[in-house]
Amino acid sequence: MSYKLFIPGPIAVSEKTLRAMSQPMIGHRSTDFVALYQSIQPELQALFYTKDPVYLSTSSAWGVMEGAVRNVTRKKVLNCMNGAFSDKWNDVAQRCGFAAGALKFDWGQPVDPEAVRRELATGAYDAITLIHNETSCGCMSDLPALMAVIRQFPDVISIVDTVSSFSGVPIKKDELGIDVLITGSQKALAMPPGLALFSVSKRALDRAASQPGRGYYFDFVEFQTNHEKGMTPSTPSIAHIYALKSKLEDIKAEGVENRYARHARLNKMVRDHMAAKGFKLFPKEGYGSVTLNCFANTLNIDLAALNKTLKSKHHLVIDGGYGKLKGKTFRISNMGDETDETIAAMLKSFDAAFAETPKLAS
Repeated sequence: MSYKLFIPGPIAVSEKTLRAMSQPMIGHRSTDFVALYQSIQPELQALFYTKDPVYLSTSSAWGVMEGAVRNVTRKKVLNCMNGAFSDKWNDVAQRCGFAAGALKFDWGQPVDPEAVRRELATGAYDAITLIHNETSCGCMSDLPALMAVIRQFPDVISIVDTVSSFSGVPIKKDELGIDVLITGSQKALAMPPGLALFSVSKRALDRAASQPGRGYYFDFVEFQTNHEKGMTPSTPSIAHIYALKSKLEDIKAEGVENRYARHARLNKMVRDHMAAKGFKLFPKEGYGSVTLNCFANTLNIDLAALNKTLKSKHHLVIDGGYGKLKGKTFRISNMGDETDETIAAMLKSFDAAFAETPKLAS
């Protein structure tokens, strides 16, 4: 049985994008590949708001996230933690053998710029990790305010995960002074999982060039060396790159500002609908994600039963809460290719399933 995904990722992939992936294979060291790779760079740079190259990694974004820590951390990395994935980044840094500081906030609370300032002022750190849009709890931190603080510490290289916000809201890499901007294919870009995209500042590249133990597969210098030849360091998923080219065509046709406005409009449509039912957003007011909504289960409904009904009768699924929030929250994505019509249809299905979902015993 097929069903549509309204989870925070992977999300639904259009027929056009899937068809693009079925094009005949080419050699990854051929002139055809060089032409493909180079043809998408201008659009990628525009979407990243950067003059730097945009590299393509056949991996999840986590590969590049770990690799970034390896490439730029010498003294100590500060990990800003306000949800499951930012918490994980601290664990990853420690597993890589780096000294790591954990700047912790409650799940659903944004990263506080002044807390970041206090930590960086100690002089202990030369790298910092941030998750712009903490998917686990639907909390979007104030990236411009955070970067305004981080820019005041020139020895600190910033690594920013925009996996679930990229292309849903504008993220102006060069203007904000972000050193390493990372995203993935399976969220707002509405492609299948398996491709990470990232852009690196010159100062981060220079840091990497003298960094021992940075490995090979995610070595920034290797990416730059191969980029200059219109290639990737190792064999890429060419099918994903065809899909990316197709998706960039879609974004250009829609207009990027229209795309941002659509994500904001659909997000508000879901938020308003659920508020009318009595559900409240889980994250701090004013810091809700624009690409998904995370609602507290304020009505104490059986989320597992709700999703079972949605899947069996309405052929769609939402998310019933992540990690320690399972059963306590639910998340609904509005990212990617969703429209007013598809979101309205999803909400109608939600209402029908909700009407027959029991409440849990208190």
